Amino acid sequence: MVDVPRVPEQWRPASGDAPEERAEGHPEVQASRFSVLGPVRAWHGEEQLPTGSPQQRALLAALLLREGRTATASELIDALWGEEPPSQALAAVRTYASRLRKVLPAGVLVSESGGYSVQVADGALDLAAAEDLWAAAEKSRGAGDLCQARTLVNRALALWHGEPLAGVPGPYADTQRTRLEEWRLQLIETRLDMDLEQGCHAEAVSELTALTAAHPLRERLRELLMLALYRSGRQAEALAVYADTRRLLADELGVDPRPGLKELQQRILQADPALAEPSAAAAEPATAVVRPAQLPATVPDFTGRASFVDELSDILSSAEGRVMAVSALAGIGGVGKTTLAVHVAHVARAHFPDGQLYVDLQGAGARAAEPETVLGAFLRALGTPDSAVPDSLEERAALYRSVLDGRRVLVLLDNARDAAQVRPLLPGMEGCAALVTSRVRMVDLAGAHLVDLDVMSPEEALLLFTRIVGEERVTSERKAALDTVAACGFLPLAIRIAASRLAARRTWTVSTLAVKLADERRRLDELQAGDLAVKATFELGYGQLEPAQARAFRLLGLADGPDLSLAAAAAILDLPPEEAEDLLEALVDTSLIESAAPGRYRYHDLVRLYARACADRDEQPPSEREAAMSRLLDFYLASAARVYAIERPGDRTVDHLEVTARAGLDFSDSTAAFDWLHTEAACILACVQQSLGSDGLRRAVDLLLASKDLAESGAISYRYEIATRSACEAAATARDSLAEGRARVTLAQVLNKVGRFEDAAAELELATVLAADSGDPWATGNALNEQGIINNCISRPAVSEGHLREAIDVFRADGNRHSEASALCNLSRALLAMGSTSTSIDLAQQGIAIYTDLGVTFRLANAKYALGLALSDAGRHSEALDQLNDAVQIFAENRQRLWQGTTHYRVAEVYLADGQAAQAALHAEQALAIGCVGGEWMRANVLMLLGKTLVGLGQLDRARACWREALAIHEESGAPEAVQVRNLLDPSTA
Repeated sequence: MVDVPRVPEQWRPASGDAPEERAEGHPEVQASRFSVLGPVRAWHGEEQLPTGSPQQRALLAALLLREGRTATASELIDALWGEEPPSQALAAVRTYASRLRKVLPAGVLVSESGGYSVQVADGALDLAAAEDLWAAAEKSRGAGDLCQARTLVNRALALWHGEPLAGVPGPYADTQRTRLEEWRLQLIETRLDMDLEQGCHAEAVSELTALTAAHPLRERLRELLMLALYRSGRQAEALAVYADTRRLLADELGVDPRPGLKELQQRILQADPALAEPSAAAAEPATAVVRPAQLPATVPDFTGRASFVDELSDILSSAEGRVMAVSALAGIGGVGKTTLAVHVAHVARAHFPDGQLYVDLQGAGARAAEPETVLGAFLRALGTPDSAVPDSLEERAALYRSVLDGRRVLVLLDNARDAAQVRPLLPGMEGCAALVTSRVRMVDLAGAHLVDLDVMSPEEALLLFTRIVGEERVTSERKAALDTVAACGFLPLAIRIAASRLAARRTWTVSTLAVKLADERRRLDELQAGDLAVKATFELGYGQLEPAQARAFRLLGLADGPDLSLAAAAAILDLPPEEAEDLLEALVDTSLIESAAPGRYRYHDLVRLYARACADRDEQPPSEREAAMSRLLDFYLASAARVYAIERPGDRTVDHLEVTARAGLDFSDSTAAFDWLHTEAACILACVQQSLGSDGLRRAVDLLLASKDLAESGAISYRYEIATRSACEAAATARDSLAEGRARVTLAQVLNKVGRFEDAAAELELATVLAADSGDPWATGNALNEQGIINNCISRPAVSEGHLREAIDVFRADGNRHSEASALCNLSRALLAMGSTSTSIDLAQQGIAIYTDLGVTFRLANAKYALGLALSDAGRHSEALDQLNDAVQIFAENRQRLWQGTTHYRVAEVYLADGQAAQAALHAEQALAIGCVGGEWMRANVLMLLGKTLVGLGQLDRARACWREALAIHEESGAPEAVQVRNLLDPSTA
């Protein structure tokens, strides 16, 4: 941890005299505030007070930094003038003090013992507030709460408003200014150190690049930059920072880097794994064996669940001194509730020396155990004679509690049906505890600590599989083992069954088992061994459902997405949302589905397979399955079309989409619309792929068009591309030229975004033929527009111009002003490349005018981007930055990360052209961290630009590291820009 001391003042009181009267409690003092972390300023309430001449501010600053202690006149003279005060220095100090007293509220400036003091309320001086925040941050960091510590340090840094004591003369102010600036840098270093501890290394690189440029001799910043670059996978640049530092220190100071920096360089060279963040596992408490003991034996290969074991053990161990501790574990069948509960009970036995009781309540079966029967068995186990056991439930429960009085007993109630079955069996006495497992979440069990048990992590699942099968067999086929546990959905019961089958068949390989489980149609049948079967555990829960709940369970399991929103589920079930929610929550309560978040629901993979098997077997008529999926497709298409229309007013694309029989969602504003689209992204793409082989082909393709913003966000671009390729293949198989033409234009747009220009051009060539065949104006206009964009990227502006002018004619004929504006902005860039700068500016302004007239916000960013490029080419750098910065903000607000990163790259170009290398480096780093339209091709261009900025900052070795990486990318793709990079690396070849 960086040691940042409290900022001291330079003086101590000249005498031991206490002031006659203090004014801290004065109401005027309480209403006053002061700042020294920037210009010296004072406020009374919300009113800023005039602090007078620089000398008056120097006097005020000296008194504020005394923290309420009195400064003598001679000390103040030394502070203001040092060793050469003017002849009338004492009179001047008194004059300054008199003027300040007139400005400041009563009671703030106090005359004491021939000197002066300023009375400041707690927290009313920004420096004191910053010190308090730092102290709190140190405490939080010491307690392991890095998030809170980082927040507190950022709040402290936010109190700085420029140079401390700005414009204040005098030797004391100079000393304190240096001290405060050093403290600020230490705070920044501490916060960046915590950023790296939290894994935010990629985000820290850009800030560290700018800071090292501003403070080139500060080795701690260099060390943090090296670590951030290394953890970002940029080892060569990290080593180049060390080389730059060593050369700079030798040239400027004639010294070598400090040992810590040298050690870090060696660790990077050796790829030291310890550079990653450390982690430590908590030790499990020891167990002890006591009697009476009814607990079943814990499994010898119990694996994982460490956090749950610790959590539940802590709760059970806290029963002493409390009126009973109750924990209720819920989860789907086979998730390991009983195994975990038994293991935890054994771990906690030492805290219950008077016994442990156990019962299987058979709650998932047709004949659950009756509470009075269980109580009879418990009473006998606790030493009650048969003759003393009462007949009624109430009397047995009362006697049970009486027998437990004064004892410390743990009761494990396994496989409970509901809270009503459990309540009479709870001890209810101080020092006792109950652990309950159930498929039902016992929200109505008062005072219970509820635990929702999920499947294992992949690491835990593989470890369990290995312990059963044997390390030798798993190690030789690790990938097959991972495929096997993934096919088991990381469900402990399924993993145990699969591993047991493999362990019993020595002639099988792990790959043999993986292949068997890869077939979803047979997977549940394969997951059974002896009396263990995954399907049987699900059948118990399904058999207890009401007819409407069973129908919902079957139909909702048909959707392929990772989860379902309430609105989507209502569409599938063809029910109002309120009725659908009641059914969904009932399924959650029985642990057949999970509530991933408020209003969102999901199936475990194996439960989904079981639900589909039930739908094949029980859903009548069978056509209802197809109707349910058609309703879901309609819901997504209608909702996505509304998002598209909100984001692009005036775009006639929505008029060309297939008509839906079901209405979509209404959105209050563009933020809500965009939130919905990104939240539903994976579900939308799953629905597209699931609908391609049915009558929903055209609607599925149109759903891709309506949700095209997902391809530009960078977050789900690859999955969007996969879905689009599937749509192209399905449309070609169906010989549907309209659907295929639209799908291929959409695929070309995706390929263009990742820099695969040749592939995109091939798709557009075919799409143009298909669009002409179907007479589709959407595909015709967008194919031409996209061809113009591609030819711009591959430096064929004249060809681009021809395509774009045709596209403009098509869009105008279709009345599509929104797309016309897009083509105008693209044409602006083509003409810019041909040297027609003024025309380029005019075309971009035309695009902005159309977007503004239509009320467009999102696509306005593209127009501002085009205008920024044209203005930059005209040498109007300030205006260009205004446009590009506006574009960055709009792209960021609309979560278009790739365009956001691309615009940062353009901003960096402008700053570099304007001679501002540090600012250029900052934006180039942000472009690398975020990503850009154009994929690896654009990444190489950004690296090439970053290298140029680093040369301007004197970081030559790091610049060459960037260029070498850029050259490797361009050479691999055969891009012509490779020549430019070679010239940068070896100027003699230029």
